[in-house]
Amino acid sequence: MSEHVLITGGAGFIGTRLAARFAADGHAVTVLDSLIAQVHGDDPATTSPLLRSLDGIADVITGTVTSKDDLRQALAGATIVIHLAAETGTGQSMYEIDRYVDANVGGTAKLLDILANEENSVRRVVIASSRSIYGEGAYETPDGRRVYPGHRADSDMAAGDFDVHVPGEGALRLIPTDESALVHPSSVYGITKQMQESLIMTVAPTIGVEPVSVRYQNVYGPGQSLKNPYTGILSIFSTLIRQGKDINIFEDGEESRDFVYIDDVIEATFLAATVPAAAGGIFNVGSGVATSVNEVVAALFDAYGTEVPTHISGNYRLGDIRHNVADTTALREVLGFTPRVAFAVGVKQFAEWVLTEPIEADGYERSLKEMADRKLLK
Repeated sequence: MSEHVLITGGAGFIGTRLAARFAADGHAVTVLDSLIAQVHGDDPATTSPLLRSLDGIADVITGTVTSKDDLRQALAGATIVIHLAAETGTGQSMYEIDRYVDANVGGTAKLLDILANEENSVRRVVIASSRSIYGEGAYETPDGRRVYPGHRADSDMAAGDFDVHVPGEGALRLIPTDESALVHPSSVYGITKQMQESLIMTVAPTIGVEPVSVRYQNVYGPGQSLKNPYTGILSIFSTLIRQGKDINIFEDGEESRDFVYIDDVIEATFLAATVPAAAGGIFNVGSGVATSVNEVVAALFDAYGTEVPTHISGNYRLGDIRHNVADTTALREVLGFTPRVAFAVGVKQFAEWVLTEPIEADGYERSLKEMADRKLLK
């Protein structure tokens, strides 16, 4: 059955690849995107390869999810909505609070308000949620009990203790976080993603629309923005390596994330949008493997065949988590999909692509200064 798919935020890293996946399967695709300079440059028509990649495969509407008029135009004829549009960046969210809440929560509310009150043909909405809603995620105590630690204390991290603790418990062991885990985000970004998901999963069934949530882990791969200093450490470290600059490794470098390759994310999201059994489901989209920052740096040095000086500084950002790794059982059992690209393979493919791109101006130091000025970076 041919669908008409609306992808909000569809001119971004994930959205453009997803649009191509749907178009290749014979579906009509509309993209709504505000084309912000942080991702697309000052003149997207000439500076954004992401936007150019949509030529011939999607109808692109330049607009924002904070405008009901733009949403109405984009929703015309849509049967599936994949809601990717969001302000992203844990650190930046802690001081651009109104912008994040307005776009992420307000935009989702406007989308649902139209679906609830105006004529439309939408039958399923897929919300791009985030691992950030889990906060620290799941750990196991020495006697085998599952616990969900709270936010790390500034005083502990200032003393060089970056591990997570639960009062009265011994050393905790990281375990995969499944979809039933406690939701307690530690950043404004995480709070807005929780609210987006809650709005979709609560309202959609009451108006005859199937909701699906995909909780993305740390997505990476070719096409990722190299301009945006909030896009993730793979892009940030790659730019520093190419510029021959030192890398400042926060905390002790043993903090870890679940890095999931873009091709795996696209296929999981495609299935979440099209598989009948996905209706009403919530799915972690990750690799199921934790990779430390120290391991990331070593992998990038290997991929680029060069090294730069590194400094394990003990700096830390308030709102950051220590670890998170996804339990992907539901992804496998309901959607029949297991991520295929191991980090060691994916990072080489990412690096090969980066080397074909111009070296971008480094906005990373500026972003760190913005956080330090607000006492969010220690």
